[in-house]
Amino acid sequence: MPNIKSAIKRVKVTEKKNLRNRMIKSAMKTQVKKFETAVSAGDADAKLLSATQGAVDKAAAKGVIHKNAANRKKARLAKRLAKTAG
Repeated sequence: MPNIKSAIKRVKVTEKKNLRNRMIKSAMKTQVKKFETAVSAGDADAKLLSATQGAVDKAAAKGVIHKNAANRKKARLAKRLAKTAG
């Protein structure tokens, strides 16, 4: 544990941010898994895709994942849905 006041604050702030980032990333992963299971079961639709892409966008907006990684993930989800529909 640090002795310097500013270092103590940094530890606290880092812990809070780490928790927030993990929650956002976990919610995104859960939504993606929900979409993946729906696709494999044949129950996926555009509404579920939209919700999943929204979760990915939210993670990117919060800085949890990179913008390009979010776009790549969304494109792959759309491609997967189109593949099963077509």
